[in-house]
Amino acid sequence: MHRTKMPMDENQFLAEYDKRRYDSPLLSVDAVLFTYHEACLKVLLVQRSNHPELGKWGLPGGFVDLQQDKTLEDTVRRKLKDKTGIEPPYLEQLQCIGNARRDRRGWSVTIAYTALMAYQACEAHIASVADVQWLALEAVDQMDLAFDHQTIIGLARERLRQKALYSIVPAYALPEAFTLPELQHLHEVLIGKSLQKKSFRRRIEQAELLIDTGEKRSEGGRPASLYRMKQTSGGYTFVRNLED
Repeated sequence: MHRTKMPMDENQFLAEYDKRRYDSPLLSVDAVLFTYHEACLKVLLVQRSNHPELGKWGLPGGFVDLQQDKTLEDTVRRKLKDKTGIEPPYLEQLQCIGNARRDRRGWSVTIAYTALMAYQACEAHIASVADVQWLALEAVDQMDLAFDHQTIIGLARERLRQKALYSIVPAYALPEAFTLPELQHLHEVLIGKSLQKKSFRRRIEQAELLIDTGEKRSEGGRPASLYRMKQTSGGYTFVRNLED
């Protein structure tokens, strides 16, 4: 008598499943961290100490650890702390990039993250690590970076330009207390053009995004008031961009 074979249930299927039977790409993360220092935009780079691309500068990052990391953000925060000592205030997923050409070790996928942070918040960590540096973006543009990291930085730079048009997220790259001229200049650097002073200030004030600390700082002329971001200001989006 012919018996119909009963299909296995899901628990049995999972118990017998062998993921090693299938090729998998190399899976890593990369972090594009920006800061604003000495009146210019800088990006954090590390010098590679292993093959491939030995000796070249590139973005901090590394492979997912299946035992340690529960999420991709766990991976990128772990690699940043291990390689640079830095813990950014936030991380934003930028883009997933994968192909057979970007890494000589094999088919590779990287999930890129980006963030802004104040130079003062990590200066001590960076100064103590020889192969980690904040480098001016203009200089980085002329460098031969590892893998496709130049392309990834370009993608992050464009994302940052859009953020500068529609939000005050760039303030994360300033010290906790900053002046309105500092904030405007940073926006101008990111957008790539000058903004009208009165219009910029009016838009910022109308949105009620900042808290006046009551303190002032002299900037060569009359003292300028110091402000800090409200906790919710990073998520605010202007209806019209700041160029209008």
